[in-house]
Amino acid sequence: MSMKETLIEKLKNRTAVIGVVGLGYVGLPLAVEKAKAGYKVIGFDVQQKRVDMVNEGHNYIGDVVDEDLKKLTSSGKLIATTDYSKIAEVDAVAIAVPTPLDKYKQPDVSYVVNSTTSISEYLHKGMLVVLESTTYPGTTEEVVKPILEKTGLKCGEDFYLAFSPERVDPGNKQYKTKNTPKVVGGVTKDCTEVAAIMYRNVLQGEIFEVSSPAVAEMEKILENTFRNINVALANEMAILCEKMGIDVWEVIEAAKTKPYGFMAFYPGPGLGGHCIPIDPFYLTWKAREYDYHTKLIETAGEINDSMPEFVVEKAGHLLNDFKKPLNGANVMLFGAAYKKDIDDLRESPVLKLIEILEKRKAVVSYNDPYIPEFKHAGKQYKSVKITKENIAAADIVILTTDHSDYDYNMIVKNAKVVLDTRNAAKEVINREKIHKL
Repeated sequence: MSMKETLIEKLKNRTAVIGVVGLGYVGLPLAVEKAKAGYKVIGFDVQQKRVDMVNEGHNYIGDVVDEDLKKLTSSGKLIATTDYSKIAEVDAVAIAVPTPLDKYKQPDVSYVVNSTTSISEYLHKGMLVVLESTTYPGTTEEVVKPILEKTGLKCGEDFYLAFSPERVDPGNKQYKTKNTPKVVGGVTKDCTEVAAIMYRNVLQGEIFEVSSPAVAEMEKILENTFRNINVALANEMAILCEKMGIDVWEVIEAAKTKPYGFMAFYPGPGLGGHCIPIDPFYLTWKAREYDYHTKLIETAGEINDSMPEFVVEKAGHLLNDFKKPLNGANVMLFGAAYKKDIDDLRESPVLKLIEILEKRKAVVSYNDPYIPEFKHAGKQYKSVKITKENIAAADIVILTTDHSDYDYNMIVKNAKVVLDTRNAAKEVINREKIHKL
């Protein structure tokens, strides 16, 4: 039996040991699904706290079912460690580490490089390596492959390498890691085949094979750029509708009645999360290598980045109607997370909103049932209780995240004036106090 056939057999009969590097929003749900599929899974992370929580069965990711994690860790199907020497024990490993931007908005692939280097120290023949972290087209073959081949082992012959982009939508109640279609692109046909077999044995969603890692890398960037640009269009429409005295939310609802050629996207106080505001910049950076400037993508980024400033300006105008300057005004924000019903603060536009408000000397407080406290720019913030007194004491209430937990009727009833950036209070009957984005 050939090396490839041996690995495929182990993957199919679930005797293969699978590693997952990075136990965050992508890695932990992936590790759990692989363990639930019957594989022994070893999770790797540099954060001892995460490793300890996993081994104790304490879940910290919204898309993971608490009982699943407890059951898998107590049975030994899933273990976590900071000891990368255990890579030697795995037959396949997925890399699911962060790929942030640096302060110049250039890709920081240091986590990918460090993880790949750690894997290379224990790389062995017949092993599968899959990069899942969103990155610029070319990373798998230009960054990961050379590091692994420094061992003397040859990709496609001695080991298998592929890119399969993560598709995680925190808070999505319909699509989770298990049932979301997966794209796989290997360096060679054998690499693609082996990686696809592993995912078909783990996931329920369709496994779609593409011709190369670069295609898989590019399609992931396209997914997120598509959303980024369409949200920017919705935001620009909101700005124009504001000037024209038109309700942009009613406009969108009307446009949604068309059964073809239109997909609804909504305005807001800005874009958040680790993907949509960040990933398009991977493409704009890579495009410069080919002497091309992605003008549409960059313009969309500028529009979305400007929305917190637009919100503050509108809040200032509303306060002006009450003869109240923004300087010294008590501003209460409802929501800190970047999207509804999750505890994810990454790249939340609320952070920039707070910065701008405080720069204008406003006194800012916030409530978020999912984020009781956070630290930003060296300052500690704590969620205040929702009381009639707290709401009434605010000069303006801004609805920044449309959490389902909020009683919008109660908020609006007790507020002096409400700026709704998410159309969250659309069901409230008494609308005199509500001003939309």
